[in-house]
Amino acid sequence: MSNLFLLVICFFTSVGVHAQITFINCGKLIDGKGNVALSEMTIIVEANKIKTIKEGYFTGPAGTTFIDLKKYTVMPGLIDCHVHLSDETSKNKYSEQFVLNQEDFAYRSVGYAERTLMAGFTTVRDLGGTIALSLRNAINAGYIKGPRIIAAGKSIATTGGHADPSNGVNRELTKDPGAKEGVINSPEEARKAVRQRYKENSDLIKITATGGVLSNAKDGAGAQFTEDELNAIINTAKDYGYKIAAHAHGAVGIKRAIKAGVTSIEHGTFMDDEGIALMKKHGTYLVATITAGKSVADSALIPGYYPPFVVKKALETGPRIQATFAKAYKAGVKIAFGTDAGVFVHGKNYKEFEYMVEAGMPPMVAIKSATVEAAKLLGITDIGIIEPGKLADIVAIDGDPIKDIRKMKEIRFVMKEGIVYKQ
Repeated sequence: MSNLFLLVICFFTSVGVHAQITFINCGKLIDGKGNVALSEMTIIVEANKIKTIKEGYFTGPAGTTFIDLKKYTVMPGLIDCHVHLSDETSKNKYSEQFVLNQEDFAYRSVGYAERTLMAGFTTVRDLGGTIALSLRNAINAGYIKGPRIIAAGKSIATTGGHADPSNGVNRELTKDPGAKEGVINSPEEARKAVRQRYKENSDLIKITATGGVLSNAKDGAGAQFTEDELNAIINTAKDYGYKIAAHAHGAVGIKRAIKAGVTSIEHGTFMDDEGIALMKKHGTYLVATITAGKSVADSALIPGYYPPFVVKKALETGPRIQATFAKAYKAGVKIAFGTDAGVFVHGKNYKEFEYMVEAGMPPMVAIKSATVEAAKLLGITDIGIIEPGKLADIVAIDGDPIKDIRKMKEIRFVMKEGIVYKQ
């Protein structure tokens, strides 16, 4: 019995070690650090992390896994810093909230999450919606396939503001949601709203510092928090170790949010020169979501797709985002990749790369905005770069995106934490 026991132990030990080691041959490798792609490289993955990187092609000893990506461009798993996995644009979006339950939206989000992962995005920052918290947990537990989710939970707004869930409905349905549902009207309520997000286990705080495009309300750019309210939110959030993402279109609201200490400005549509200077001074990131701007402007031209208030704002705001992005980038503002997926169809996040390059950003810089720079914004140190010790989040593109950024949609391989989801 003892010999048989030893034989079994040796067998399973051997299988376990071999099964956890993978050799990946890369035709070209964008590692997230350098400014040029490396040629003919091998990544060795052990368990869920990158063990080493070698020049040349290696296949490993018998029993290890070998993946041949010699015809592809390999890079770190992509990061989208602004998505909404709880929802997706449709002509029925504004009526569905009255006929569908949270469970209905939750089941839909499972498909959105998997579609996002298959598009090469192994990490996303979900900026609004309580479903994302449970979706995050389900993915982490291995129940469903999807990207790593950094979830804000319910966005914090003011009464009638962009993230007031009772906006635009009749008097019988209008209510005063209160701080528990993220709607505040004083510094005291602001602190309570942040603490409620902590209680719900949110990963960061999202605020709507100005009006927005898709809320059924008149104003899409005006400031919607007082300075006292903003300071209460940011100071409390920092006490709890939170980063703060600020949805902001209008110049006044953008500048108030930056001065108060937010981590990132989302959209930034009407940002002026003073706002750009403040972003550089404070090191605030811009997450421009150009794709969302173009998408809502296109959808606004379809009769009946949006309510009248929204149509007007979409046509005024959407087309402006790309030009502001170009100006901010050229001025030296820090840029992190984000799309606002959900405002358009999930899985088409790659369009943002095309619009960024079209606006003057070099392809390698655009790719870094979705890898190493995005990881810096999130404050996560073990993703965004391919180097020993980092998590094995690896994707491969059919073609050379440095020569043609449109190739970013040609995702042929996806690995997240050492597990292959697409090959």
